[in-house]
Amino acid sequence: MTTEYGKISKITTHVLQEMKLRGRKIAMLTAYDFSFAKILDAAEIDVILVGDSASNVMAGHTSTLPITLDQMIYHAASVMRGVSRALVVVDLPFGTYQGNSKNALFSAIRIMKESGADAVKMEGGSEIIESVERILSAGIPVMGHLGLTPQSIHKFGTYVVRATEEKEALKLREDARLLDEAGCFGIVLEKIPAKLAGIVTHEVKAPTIGIGAGSEVDGQVLVLHDMLGINTDFSPRFLRRYHNLNEEVRGAVLSYIRDVKAKDFPNKKEQY
Repeated sequence: MTTEYGKISKITTHVLQEMKLRGRKIAMLTAYDFSFAKILDAAEIDVILVGDSASNVMAGHTSTLPITLDQMIYHAASVMRGVSRALVVVDLPFGTYQGNSKNALFSAIRIMKESGADAVKMEGGSEIIESVERILSAGIPVMGHLGLTPQSIHKFGTYVVRATEEKEALKLREDARLLDEAGCFGIVLEKIPAKLAGIVTHEVKAPTIGIGAGSEVDGQVLVLHDMLGINTDFSPRFLRRYHNLNEEVRGAVLSYIRDVKAKDFPNKKEQY
């Protein structure tokens, strides 16, 4: 990305704030390994999220709950080896920050020290504000996450759109203000009405990043494996598939198998 100050060599939380102020949209994708992280960084993605969605797309779990802090650190460290420009944010996994701010700080410090990441992300509002404030007081940047919060799936029992009723919408707005006033540098808004997301975006100073939250937010995020068509079992309304890698990779594997079986691979030019 190039600005009047020249080409940006490293995205920081300050750069994201400037992008919001200037009306420049923020592009964010997930990554969990070195190879994909290197590709995203070379394409000049603004933010890479090492999401706890790794629990689903990398480990095959049906929810984000099983992934551990050690596993998140492993994925984050792998991503960092492929990144020089993007801001890298890492999800604090379930059970590492809820209800215990000291444990939350310990978890965040481990991620920052052992992976070299730039920031952490946490799901929730007033329920976790003590943990958010404690982490921020240690100088660790925090991104909030409101709306559909996958770590709370057993509480809600469904992945339907959140905050469609006035009471929940008002709480979401208040939680956004709490996170903003505490000092969060950004807030993910997941699967909420577009109108509400627009209201929140204008009420807070922090950039808002939407996923299923319409176009009036400051940026967008998608899970890489979903938008590339690697994972074909997940097709919500908000997901735009930019490729069909599932089909392409399967086709390549079928061609390889055919060539091996037919004794066509390796040929004389492919051996020593």
